[in-house]
This record gives sequence, structure tokens and C-alpha cells, in this order.
Amino acid sequence: MTADIGVMMYTVLDEAHADLEGTLERLAGLGFAGVETYGLVEQFGPARVRDAIASAGLTLTSAHTPFPAGDGAEAILDANQELGAEILVWSMEREEFDSPDTIRRGVERVNEAAERAAARGMRIAYHNHFAEFGNVFDGRQAYDVLLDELDDRVLVELDAYWATMGGADPAEVLARLGDRVRLVHVKDGPAVSYQDDVMVPIGEGRIDWADALATPSGVQWHIVELERLHISAFEALRRSYDYLVGSGISRGTVESAVRGQRS
Repeated sequence: MTADIGVMMYTVLDEAHADLEGTLERLAGLGFAGVETYGLVEQFGPARVRDAIASAGLTLTSAHTPFPAGDGAEAILDANQELGAEILVWSMEREEFDSPDTIRRGVERVNEAAERAAARGMRIAYHNHFAEFGNVFDGRQAYDVLLDELDDRVLVELDAYWATMGGADPAEVLARLGDRVRLVHVKDGPAVSYQDDVMVPIGEGRIDWADALATPSGVQWHIVELERLHISAFEALRRSYDYLVGSGISRGTVESAVRGQRS
């Protein structure tokens, strides 16, 4: 199912810290339509980040930021409201998936965050790693327990790579999530080790993205995230864009269906 293509800013975090505006303009030049922020507001402040994204002609897909729950909740919401974020994305800790009880306790702060965000006109989205799928209790994936306990207002950002590492089929998970999933983290590599995997450009690793992303769902953004690379981040993003947009899997702003073949 075709969706717009964006970048998770962790992929180019060092570059953005050195030159925020230049990095965003370069992403837009490659054809990416949006970005998910990470680690930028803390350094530059929400107003500068918001203005830089807009000046580059990009859309803010979401903000990767801690759940606004507990003592720091209002400060998180204030910053992201000024940023202009409509969806705030974060995860629970791996150890919180050790049992159904630990999942339920962890979900309490996610649901608190959803209620606080709703009062500001924002939504919370849950981003998975691999324990959600690798841990099974009485035949049920920890992810199913999580989804049952989450407030209905909580959306999903599916990280298909970590889901694969947990033994899941991303296409099946997307079908199961339906309209609740709005964002997909698209990354590629061997999908063997959470700590040690080196990522590769999309389409050059283990994941069959043409199959996974063809699944009908509520996905609106394909967000490329490449966490550890042996090549430059911009080269990896260029090749990823050419594969995803050139194959008709994702929508970008530059027609480059054959750009990768010509270069």
C-alpha cells in the first residue's frame, strides 16, 4: 500500500547537529517528503526545528520523544506543541515485556500519556522493538497483550525490522493492525542482532518490502531509519529512496524511478 516517504532523523543526527537547515534541505533534495524528529529539539529548540522543517518544504510526520507521563509530562507536551507535532512516538522498555503483569504496569504510563496528549489535540503512537514479538505467554505474543491494554486512542508506529527480528511477519502484523497503524519504520539488514546489526540501504537486506508494504492498512508514512551503517548516511538514503520510490512502494517528491540505474 503506497504511502509518502520520510526519514527518521536519528539516521542523520550527527549531520543535523552540525548543520540543521542544510541537512533538512539535502533530505528534501533527495525527494523525501517528511521527517520524524529525534534529538533536535533538545539542541535547537522547537521553534527553530519547526521553521527549518517548513523552510525545507518537508512535513513533520511525528516526533520521537518520551511519553508525556509523570512529572515531566507538561514540559514534553509544551515543547512538542510548539514544534507542531501531532503524533508523539515512543516505546516501553524491553524488561517490561517479561510477563503480562509487567506489560500492564508499563501500559499505565502510555495510557496516561494518551490522555494528556489528547487534551492538547495530539496523539500518542507506540513504537515496538523485538521483545514485543519474541516474548510469548500461553500462546499469545506480548504484542497482543500490549494492544489489548493500550487506550484505543494510542496509534501504532510499526518497526517492521525489529518485528522481523522477534520472529514476526511484517505483512501479517500490518494486516492485523489495520487502521491503527499510521507509520512504519523501514530499515534493512541481516535482522539478527539488536546490538550489532549493521544496516544496509532498503532493498539490499533481508526484508521483502514489496510484500510487507503492499498490505492494506492505515499506514500514511514509510519512514526510513538506518541506525548503523558502513557507508555514508546520505548515500544509504539515496539508494533507499531509489528502491522504494523507483519500485512504486513509496511516494516521494522527486521522480527517480530510474535514477539509481542511471547513476
